[in-house]
Amino acid sequence: MSTLAEAVVDLTAIASNVRTIASVTGTDLMAVVKADGFGHGAVQVARAALRAGAAWLGVTSAAEALTLRAAGVTAPTLSWLHGPTEDFGKLINAGVDVGVSTTTHLHAVADAARPLGVPAMVQLKADTGLSRNGATGTDWPELVAWARKYEREGGIRVRGVWSHLVDADLPGAPQLHRQVAAFEEALRAGRSAGLDPELTHLANSAAALSAPATRFDLCRVGIALYGVDPFGAGDPGRYGLRAAMTVRTSVVNVKRVPAGTGVSYGPDHVTGAPTTLALLPLGYADGLPRAASGSASVWLAGRRCPIVGRIAMDQCVVDAGDLPVAIGAPVVVFGPAEDDQSPPTVAEWARWAGTNPHEILTGIGPRVARHHLHERARVS
Repeated sequence: MSTLAEAVVDLTAIASNVRTIASVTGTDLMAVVKADGFGHGAVQVARAALRAGAAWLGVTSAAEALTLRAAGVTAPTLSWLHGPTEDFGKLINAGVDVGVSTTTHLHAVADAARPLGVPAMVQLKADTGLSRNGATGTDWPELVAWARKYEREGGIRVRGVWSHLVDADLPGAPQLHRQVAAFEEALRAGRSAGLDPELTHLANSAAALSAPATRFDLCRVGIALYGVDPFGAGDPGRYGLRAAMTVRTSVVNVKRVPAGTGVSYGPDHVTGAPTTLALLPLGYADGLPRAASGSASVWLAGRRCPIVGRIAMDQCVVDAGDLPVAIGAPVVVFGPAEDDQSPPTVAEWARWAGTNPHEILTGIGPRVARHHLHERARVS
């Protein structure tokens, strides 16, 4: 792993965000640590979140869930996206709850549990309008009927019923109210079929902070856990959230060039005056989006300096003007927002690239070393 750049993850910020969100919701929280904890390190983030009071962990895949278990993390965990041929026995043996959206998957989970002699813990997902995973209103009655049948036989236990919101980041959007109503109807249908789930959950980060009607028993917290404003305004401080990741590197080459000098491929940028160019050993293979070329900036020599020319696979060029920059000078690519005279934030990088902060964080590549601050002893 290269030492040319690092992503510094402040685990006290993760813990602070858990406590802050919990104080708003008044419910248990599920810390979503999929995609290696949004690029922050799933195991480290999981431990920090659990220490701060999170009750559950959420992941996408069986592999992610089993990685947590292999690291000694035994907290309640939900894994929600699987093919029908998944080895569900491994999840059942590991005590992982399985998200189930179709009867095909439910049959496979029940079949896997039968020879093990223990019931599989499942959480049924209803599609309330997102049109991704989850059973639609027409498929839901069959799913809950089969689930109740398997419960009576001792093959499964329906621990939870859940769904996912479409546009909770737009407070007051009518779709949110329709989804709450659809979710409540799915719960009524499940209970009418004889199910008695102990957990119901619908809220994501944005809804957890802004929509009390969505909170139910548990709130699933993803992007807010990492200190990013879930409403896209780039102001996590208004909720008391703290950004957890700082990406930093250093200058590996410096050159003074005259006006009219082309920079990087194309060239798409030509200097308009004599200036100093600083080379950074980070590119789109490391998570700096090529689409941000010509818009992005970094923190160098006490100020924001623009990236000029195209961002390449392994490197990019910064126009430092007349600043006294030398090889080895430290650079902050993005980090926590302190004021308007501070390094760029991940939300700004997302805006420059025309994407969301989730993609920027999860795109920070494996060549960027992770360094976790304030990591403590293991917790289960």
